[in-house]
Amino acid sequence: MIKKLITVGVLLGLFFQLCISCTQEQKEVKTNAKGKLFIIGGGKRPSAIVDRIISESGIDKNGYGVILPMSSSEPDTSAYYAKLQFLKKGLKNVHGLIFTKNEVLSAAKLDSIKNAKLIYISGGDQNKFMDIVGNTAIEKAIHQAYKDGSLIAGTSAGAAVMSKMMITGSELKNIKHASTLRNIQADNIEIKSGLGMLNNVIIDQHFVKRSRYNRLISVVIEHPEKIGIGIDESTAILVKGATVEVVGDSQVLIFKNPKQSKNTYKDKLGAHGIVLNIHLPGEIFTIK
Repeated sequence: MIKKLITVGVLLGLFFQLCISCTQEQKEVKTNAKGKLFIIGGGKRPSAIVDRIISESGIDKNGYGVILPMSSSEPDTSAYYAKLQFLKKGLKNVHGLIFTKNEVLSAAKLDSIKNAKLIYISGGDQNKFMDIVGNTAIEKAIHQAYKDGSLIAGTSAGAAVMSKMMITGSELKNIKHASTLRNIQADNIEIKSGLGMLNNVIIDQHFVKRSRYNRLISVVIEHPEKIGIGIDESTAILVKGATVEVVGDSQVLIFKNPKQSKNTYKDKLGAHGIVLNIHLPGEIFTIK
């Protein structure tokens, strides 16, 4: 009987060690991705931003880039203008790649994503993009490219999809909502699943230009485990592992709720100890 108990104990110990090992390996795969993220807050893209995308991806030396324009209601037009910014820099190796909902995915099209040195997600409606890409082999191909060292870039809606918890742009309580949110209100901000290139943050875009403070403050109060990153127009963050650099013309605002504070009065939200940092172009900070 004692021998049996010892044997069971040893087996259980090995099982738990294996589980821990698997979990650690999964974390290593996520954190050891060789790729970089270039997340643009929308608006006009200064020449320096396009130059940085090119240099960080290396497509001026070899390889190619693909544009995923499925956020747009006119993806062909969106792909054309996204491609134009690279053509003006003398690069002809960036091409549009359009997918449709429930498309039978060919290996050739998926390989075009996996092997691209640059994947650029254009603007429009982030919900439209995720409706086509979410939980498909396209999403897996993007993650594989990132793991292997590609630069994943996105602007406006293409920025919003970068975080796992994605702000959709819609309010749940106010039918007549505006781009500038009028309230800091409980259970109002609609959140859906994004690509999850970043799991511990929530991205908001057009941030200073459209005064989206109320929206991101609401989010970090209700989801205090996340870091809120508001990126202004003509501005981007370059993410390399845990290091973040501000690129472009304007500011990036970081909201944190370290005390996990949340108070309510009727449906109004309150909190104490909210931390705000405002980063300027050229500044570097870290995210866990």
